[in-house]
Amino acid sequence: MAEGAVEAPADSGADGDSGASVLERGVAPIKPQYLTTKEYFHGFLEAKGQEKLCQETEAGDPDGKEVAEPEAKRIRLEDGQTEGAAEPGEQRQAQKRARGQNKGRPHMKPAHYDKNRLCPSLIQESPAKCFFGDRCRFLHDVGRYLESKPPDLGPRCVLFETYGRCPYGVTCRFAGAHLGPEGQNLVLEELLARRAHLPPLRNALDKALQRQLRKRQVRFERAEQALHRLSQGPAPAAAVTKLIAPESDPGQNHCAAQWDPVGLGAGTPPGSPVQTCGPLTDEDMVRLRPCEKKRLDISGKLYLAPLTTLEGGFPDTMTKCAELLNRTIEVDFVDINVGCPIDLVYKKGGGCALMNRPAKFQQIVRGMSQVLDVPLTVKIRTGIQEHVNLAHRLLPELRAWGAALVTLHGRSREQRYTKLADWQYIQQCVEVASPMPLFGNGDILSYEDANHAKQTGVAGIMIARGALLKPWLFTEIKEQRHWDISSSERLDILRDFTHYGLEHWGSDTQGVEKTRRFLLEWLSFLCRYVPVGLLELLPQRINERPPYYLGRDYLETLMASQQAADWIRISEMLLGPVPPNFAFLPKHKANAYK
Repeated sequence: MAEGAVEAPADSGADGDSGASVLERGVAPIKPQYLTTKEYFHGFLEAKGQEKLCQETEAGDPDGKEVAEPEAKRIRLEDGQTEGAAEPGEQRQAQKRARGQNKGRPHMKPAHYDKNRLCPSLIQESPAKCFFGDRCRFLHDVGRYLESKPPDLGPRCVLFETYGRCPYGVTCRFAGAHLGPEGQNLVLEELLARRAHLPPLRNALDKALQRQLRKRQVRFERAEQALHRLSQGPAPAAAVTKLIAPESDPGQNHCAAQWDPVGLGAGTPPGSPVQTCGPLTDEDMVRLRPCEKKRLDISGKLYLAPLTTLEGGFPDTMTKCAELLNRTIEVDFVDINVGCPIDLVYKKGGGCALMNRPAKFQQIVRGMSQVLDVPLTVKIRTGIQEHVNLAHRLLPELRAWGAALVTLHGRSREQRYTKLADWQYIQQCVEVASPMPLFGNGDILSYEDANHAKQTGVAGIMIARGALLKPWLFTEIKEQRHWDISSSERLDILRDFTHYGLEHWGSDTQGVEKTRRFLLEWLSFLCRYVPVGLLELLPQRINERPPYYLGRDYLETLMASQQAADWIRISEMLLGPVPPNFAFLPKHKANAYK
């Protein structure tokens, strides 16, 4: 058994309060030999952490001088109150207040950690011309910058090894991997040439288009025409006709036969202008006919929906944004998020609020469907209130408005995550939505949960929190097995995440700290996972919280901690020490505190 493993309850400090023999509702059933108490759990991590810190100090500081931990690293119990500051009589009251979100948590911009910033003209090796001229507030002295620059975080630069050149030069926190003897930025010509033929990654609008949008110089002809037609109301019923395909050769294109304003074709809302014989009109050129629009092939596919998800409550804004996406990027589909329960969004008429605003909802779906050349999908909840379901009424309407696919989250806005997802209601909605495909969403954390969800007849499933808790869940579903993943394999997944973050946000101080921030937010979900080998009953349910337990090694125990200080310790394994003025406050108050 590996370091830190526990063979008996007595060794782990467990007592009668640990619930080793009684299965408590809402608590993950962990084998008794791994259970422990809260005090022993934190004491074990602190002792092991101090032991590792002493070993690192002896190896890195022969004089044995103790480096003081930054004051800002101490995790807050409440706003303005640090750990250990609460009086014994106030502890119960403080625990009662530790609920909900930390809405007032400090937001530390990544630039705050890098005050002496080098001028971008020097970083991009064009010192003859400064981009900002006489107004430049950045450093132009490389030697002075290097004197204040913190030491490198590691010997390997992800950007240099991936692309053949690191665009951050001397400001890179891994600069030793690609700086020459005279401080020049080295380049791997062969790798750079191979990467030059690959299509560029586009995660943002180009600068010229951003300037045009700010100055309102971009015209949205298709969106304006679609909004104008929608403002005129639906077309008269007498004007709606249905075309029938004439008999012809099998190889002939039956494009006209598929044009069916009365039917349920994707992208063909009733009340839209009717295709007639004769020359093409402006209305014909604004919107593609259903046979010309790309189809959403979902069978056996894995899609990452948030990349193309839009949210809003104003038809003009949503329709113009859809046209902008249609012009500038290539995606498989665009999704409207009508499932967001957040108060900030709901009070502005977006998210779940659209389910109670059918007129605006209709205009948004119809308008976006008319300007998009790709399918339009919608995500909704069961309703707003807990016992008032609305989805079964909206699904036929969404099908008629032009939605190609709908995802139904089996909870209402009022429920949030306090109740289990209602898959029986999702099964009823499958029949109502037919022939439009319906995806189900809620409480999927294992391949068994996924198999049970598929039995309801849904066309597919959407996974949200389960993917945050177990990013290898898709492998389990594909291979139909429980994966007892080791702590070192989980650390490798986190290392890959940091590499992706450095590629996206950069390898300078700002990029490193932004990657760290997202890593810490993710660790607040990952700590809820219980390894398969420790569970008494399989599988773990998503509504079951883990009790205090000791893993099979120190790293597995550290990953089970719900303290933000331990998440910071994990981030330091991957991204090096935090800056002296670093501070992180978790989004939610319920966990991450002693």
